[in-house]
Amino acid sequence: MPPRPLFHPRSLDLRRGYNRATARADVAAGLSVSLITLPLALALGVASLPAEIATPFPAAAIGLFSCIIGGFVVALLSGSRVQIAGPTATFIPIILLIVQQHGYTGLILATLMAGVIQVLMGVARLGNLIKFIPYPVTSGLTTGIALLIIVNQLPDLLGLPPGAPLAAPERLGWIAQNLPHLNPAAALLGGLVIAFILVATRRGWKRFPPQFVALVVGSALAVGLGALDWGNLANIGTRYGQEALPGVLPPFTWPDISLDLLRALIGPATAIALLGAIEALLSAVVADGMIEDRHDANTELIAQGTANLLCPLFGGLPVTGGIARTTSNVREGARTPVAGMTHAAILLLIVLLFAGLARHVPFAVIAAILITGALRLGEWHELRRLSAMPRGDALVLLTACGLTLLFDLVIAVEVGMVLAAVLFIQRVAATTEVSRVTATDELESPEQVAHGKPIPEGVLVYRIFGPFFFGAAEKMEDALTRLGPLPRVLILRLQLVPAIDATALNALESLTERITRRGGTVILSGLHHQPLDVLRRAGFIDLVGRANVVPHFDAALARARTVLELPPPSP
Repeated sequence: MPPRPLFHPRSLDLRRGYNRATARADVAAGLSVSLITLPLALALGVASLPAEIATPFPAAAIGLFSCIIGGFVVALLSGSRVQIAGPTATFIPIILLIVQQHGYTGLILATLMAGVIQVLMGVARLGNLIKFIPYPVTSGLTTGIALLIIVNQLPDLLGLPPGAPLAAPERLGWIAQNLPHLNPAAALLGGLVIAFILVATRRGWKRFPPQFVALVVGSALAVGLGALDWGNLANIGTRYGQEALPGVLPPFTWPDISLDLLRALIGPATAIALLGAIEALLSAVVADGMIEDRHDANTELIAQGTANLLCPLFGGLPVTGGIARTTSNVREGARTPVAGMTHAAILLLIVLLFAGLARHVPFAVIAAILITGALRLGEWHELRRLSAMPRGDALVLLTACGLTLLFDLVIAVEVGMVLAAVLFIQRVAATTEVSRVTATDELESPEQVAHGKPIPEGVLVYRIFGPFFFGAAEKMEDALTRLGPLPRVLILRLQLVPAIDATALNALESLTERITRRGGTVILSGLHHQPLDVLRRAGFIDLVGRANVVPHFDAALARARTVLELPPPSP
């Protein structure tokens, strides 16, 4: 069977068997998804780029262009047949952090860097490794992001005046202080939109996407209230100007690059790359289950990275595969990447033909759409299960969630991954046993069984069970320290060790040197391929002596008798 190619976009499969019926299904799905994407694109652009941040294009337009460019590029290059990409709510907290500290140029550069990281991840075939990021980390980050989005949107939902601080704790305090300035019309309109979307979604509304209906009807109500001179609702036009969504394509933008800025952005760029990769691959996995297909993870990462290299060059936000949009694409009948390309083309027509209408969209409606999206995003059911989780997993989940809300997403990703790694190490160490072997032990095969086989005087036998990593190396040191004087011959039984790392290798070297300095000998029995390869490449086999590396316990006992110059045991 030929090796699987590193990069194989599913659009290449269109050459086989694409027909008129499939095209109709794809175009219909693309149209439906574009109606779902339109309000989200406007909302995400406005929420990500506050009015005080200088941008070459209005925020709402940047959100839409990101969906157009990112959606088309990912559909063309994706490793999934039905992936729909664009900006997502996951990125809002980190985008706000970047633009507040480094401005719009910082966002463009960070997105470019994230694209490079994702392409390199795909080229290095790291796509499948993303799936090994512990669930408590992703669940905690997701729930923390959802809470942060809700907190960020509360001022607009309630119609409060501008000026809310960025950090969530200070923002909540500011909201409490400014509640007397609440705009009743904004709060009422936002509450109605949230209620409508939640009820329509729960009841399986299928005529039009609930978010699109909320956008149109909410904007019409706001215009009506304004005509009645009641409410004074802030909208995209009042905050970003009458040309909030110009009907022209964005210009090519190249950011100013400096070494200091690159250093400052490596953390946020890595966070964007990892979060985008996780969300895109999770979206592809969900879609696989719906269409009984299997995506190519490395191709998907290269596609996402390419989109994040192109989007910022035309003023766009970072993009990734959106689970809600991708699953909607499948439910609407999409069969090939043509649906994703169609969705991008329809959004482009909307921008070119109906751009002027966007300025009437009120911020209360935008906030309500984003809050309902955050309510679906959060892993609330995991919070209810905290008491049933292992204590370490619960700690990781709560830490990732709390740091996202209290500090920022970059810190949450870094600390969450470190905690998860420590937890993994502790669990691996807990599953690895180092125990003394006596003549009453019974193990696997006859050659390995210790039961009934006399162990000569001066010989000490230990077995290690499980992966021999740095957590387990500490166990071996403790077990041998309790012995007191070192034996003349130490047999280490390693037939139950599938893997070994550098720290365990260092522990073995130290132990061997201590024993050999006193004229003793270390014998290793039952080495598997990976440990044997590690020890050979490190030169440890020469240190311990090739004659002292034997295939099983019987051979180890025979070698020990030879070293001690003892006769064979009597039958």
